[in-house]
Amino acid sequence: MIRIALIDDHPVFRQGLRNLLTMEDDMTVVAEGSSGEEALTLVHAEQPDVLILDINLPGINGLQVSSRLKAEHLPVAVVFLTAYDDLEQVLHAMRSGGAAYCPKDVEPERLIETIRMVAQGYYIVGERTFDAEALQTWLDAGVEAATGPYMVDPGEYFVPLSPREMEILQFVTHGKSNKEIAQALAISHQTVKNHMTSILKKLDVRDRTQAAVYALRRGWVRPRTPDGE
Repeated sequence: MIRIALIDDHPVFRQGLRNLLTMEDDMTVVAEGSSGEEALTLVHAEQPDVLILDINLPGINGLQVSSRLKAEHLPVAVVFLTAYDDLEQVLHAMRSGGAAYCPKDVEPERLIETIRMVAQGYYIVGERTFDAEALQTWLDAGVEAATGPYMVDPGEYFVPLSPREMEILQFVTHGKSNKEIAQALAISHQTVKNHMTSILKKLDVRDRTQAAVYALRRGWVRPRTPDGE
């Protein structure tokens, strides 16, 4: 029996997934949540085999969740199921520790097949199936294609942003200056500048505006609401 946890902040979508999966004799949904923080808590508590995870979540995003689970060496296969579908997003997701990347309009039969495959230790991107070695080869080729063949160290790109970098990026998307970010986080202005340099390098963008657009377009952070939250 494949034990599955579902993390998506849209209850109707989550219910549809649950209904689909519980129709399969070899699958059971053991936990559900709507935020990145819940995902981490539920994985530790329920120890699912597969975590179906959206990227655009309140609080910490899906990429951060995957990175933390990878760092803790927890035996859960992360299936990203998201509306954000482009090559750079896939590279970020799989390098963060994902086992599969599927668009939300994936055919139900394909999603079921993907879950079974990742539970057996395979990796799925679109219609392609990889073992660990083949995935790394594909990722290296994808990074080179995205950054150019003459990059001195293309592996420095598409590295998951740290929790602090994601936090700073959220402030940037809200239009905060480095000084305002430093005051809000109680860190030095130079520390913020150092983090911004790292963010721009990892995302391969020229300035903070491009970094904000990059993050918003991929659902890493959420736009500021009218009430300022």
